[in-house]
Amino acid sequence: MSTENNLLSKKGFTSNLGAIMAAAGGSIGLGNIWRFPYTVGANGGGAFIIVYLIFVVLLGVPLVMSELMLGRRSGKNAVGTFRALAPKHRSWQLVGLIGILAAFLIYSFYSVVFGWTLNFTGQAFTGSILNQDEAQIFAFFAHPYFPLIGLAVALSLTAAVVVAGVQKGIEKCTKILMPVLFVIILLLCLRAVTLPDASKGLSFIFKPDFSKLTSKAILNALGQSMFSLSIGMCALITYGSYIRKEDNLFASSLWIAGADTAIAILAGIAIFPAVFSFGFSPAEGPSLVYVVLPKVFNSMPFGHFFSILFFLLLSIAALTSTILLLEILVMWAVEELKMKRWVATIAVSTVIFIIGALCSLSFGPLKEYTIFGDTLFDFFDKLTATYMMPFGALCISLFIGWYYPKNEIIDEFSNKGTIKTGYLKIFYFLMRYIVPVALLIVLLTGILGL
Repeated sequence: MSTENNLLSKKGFTSNLGAIMAAAGGSIGLGNIWRFPYTVGANGGGAFIIVYLIFVVLLGVPLVMSELMLGRRSGKNAVGTFRALAPKHRSWQLVGLIGILAAFLIYSFYSVVFGWTLNFTGQAFTGSILNQDEAQIFAFFAHPYFPLIGLAVALSLTAAVVVAGVQKGIEKCTKILMPVLFVIILLLCLRAVTLPDASKGLSFIFKPDFSKLTSKAILNALGQSMFSLSIGMCALITYGSYIRKEDNLFASSLWIAGADTAIAILAGIAIFPAVFSFGFSPAEGPSLVYVVLPKVFNSMPFGHFFSILFFLLLSIAALTSTILLLEILVMWAVEELKMKRWVATIAVSTVIFIIGALCSLSFGPLKEYTIFGDTLFDFFDKLTATYMMPFGALCISLFIGWYYPKNEIIDEFSNKGTIKTGYLKIFYFLMRYIVPVALLIVLLTGILGL
């Protein structure tokens, strides 16, 4: 078979550990570190976490399993996967194309945020970030040129890893960065929980408040479980194509989902005890990371050191995510457009810089230019998170649950009958009935603006 020949000739991850770290690193991003903790606190604390964990197990893990399985089964990019596995129904290729487009749009604005993070990391090293007021910080976001420098550096760092290839670039890099990320976040947690009144911050996150667990909070938990794992843009299909045939996909899926969830929860432990300890407001989004936390670090002993650790943590999380986003696009260009890896990497990075620059300028000179009332940055964010990713995940669930032969699924998860797969009955039930309904609810909620 041509697929088998492709798998034999294609250079993938050299170990299961490398695959897990790369995939987990791709899923772990800036949203884990500032969006998840705040969402938890605003939606019932421990009650929200309980619901979130249920969704991760019942929906997130099966979808991670599905994408990894599809990628390894085909050994191809997102579009090539559906072409190879559904040769008689070419319309399934649209799922891969939507995933590629979603990755492109996300990378366009996410690289801007990565550029901001690199800038603040540099300021953390010099200590200048500790003394800036809110007006100075937001003036940087609106500046027409300075953020573009960070954008260029962010794209260059990502391209340098991807152009080196899967083994020498992606795997080698994530094997170094992921342990560093875990060590840094554990150090930040240790510092946070030893601060005065740290218990207030822990209560903000973990104390169950079922009065706040509304239907909207449940939907937020459902959506967070999907988006946090990068489901729906065929990201894990891409990395799945590099996983060795002898590796256990079910175990790998559990490790990826577990690592992603652990980092999100640890981020809350690292951030909010410190925020509450010094009497600051747990503001949402960029205000928390770029405005509130520098004030927190400025107030605590050894704050300069811990500010460096925190922004290094953010930069590492951003880099491992942008590596995945770029690899999705480069792999597609290499296999579908027959481009050399280095050419595809440079070409994609150049186009992303142009679009990313427009997203960056939407905070300054182009802020008056909107699409359906949103700036270009916000429009790309809303389009991908609210519509494209849920739709892509829905299509994948329908493909696995109702189209792709069950015996092929069993063959891939069992590694041709060498691994026990008693869990597949539950997996198949979830992918046929539970996951599609849940994703349809998420998609309709976004469309109707509920």
